Amino acid sequence: MSDVQLEAIDSEAGQLAGPSDFIALLKPRVMSLVVFTALTGLVMAPGGIHPVIAFAAILSIAVGAGASGALNMWYDADIDRIMSRTRGRPIPSGRVTEGEALAFGLTLAALSVLVLTVLVNPVAGGLLAFTIFFYVVIYSMGLKRWTPQNIVIGGAAGAFPPIIGWASVTGSVSLESIVLFLIIFMWTPPHFWALALFKSDDYARAGIPMLPVVSGVPETKRQILIYSLVLAPIGVLPAILGFAPLGYGIAATALGATFVYLSVRVMRMDAADRDMRPAKQLFAFSILYLFLLFAMLLVDRLAILAGVSA
Repeated sequence: MSDVQLEAIDSEAGQLAGPSDFIALLKPRVMSLVVFTALTGLVMAPGGIHPVIAFAAILSIAVGAGASGALNMWYDADIDRIMSRTRGRPIPSGRVTEGEALAFGLTLAALSVLVLTVLVNPVAGGLLAFTIFFYVVIYSMGLKRWTPQNIVIGGAAGAFPPIIGWASVTGSVSLESIVLFLIIFMWTPPHFWALALFKSDDYARAGIPMLPVVSGVPETKRQILIYSLVLAPIGVLPAILGFAPLGYGIAATALGATFVYLSVRVMRMDAADRDMRPAKQLFAFSILYLFLLFAMLLVDRLAILAGVSA
């Protein structure tokens, strides 16, 4: 696509944009995961928080995540136009201009941090500001295009929400919140590398140095297995450390074993398997894995709080 064509698209985009396009800039699916894990951290934190303040905290974290998504789409507009899975996004499809996305993202980022700082506490606000900065500047502008370890280091941005939720209640960071961080942090590489295995051609066309593109499929499969072996016991830590019940520990062990089993299947995946079915199965299960772990933690804590209030 020529520069003239891109300029023509940008000049018409403002007239085509609708509310749904700006919602799409927020990356709603990513935002839903952020809200869910942040809510888990907030509910699990010791002490009390007024429901209105809790709502303000979760809303601020959600808006901050959306701001990160919009700023990421602004910066990645050039490669989004190349990759098949992203060319339908609002900017590359010409429905929103890059300038509009930048202004939208910066405004939401400032508002989310301000509200969380003023209405909740400065620690939570500072953590949210750092998370947005880390995702947009460190990951999107720095790591993503320069190193195959982009997902490993950049994954920290997606792992911060439960810490922010916890800090919204306590005004501090604790061992329990760090464990929640570690679960997401160690989950991120095998989750995204499984995706990268069957989307490697897309990443290669866009010049993104994902692990399969730079180091090849065999090394990617090996790294997926290594991270899965580390992730499985970390997922059980809440029960081992005593802030989750035995039932959680048993379920987390079974889920971790399944994660490792699917990773072994990926490791044994034949080079002739162009469909990469084992990688797709692992990618799908990884989403379920993280959801179930945090859902069990959230439900258990809510049951305890309901029993106390009763």
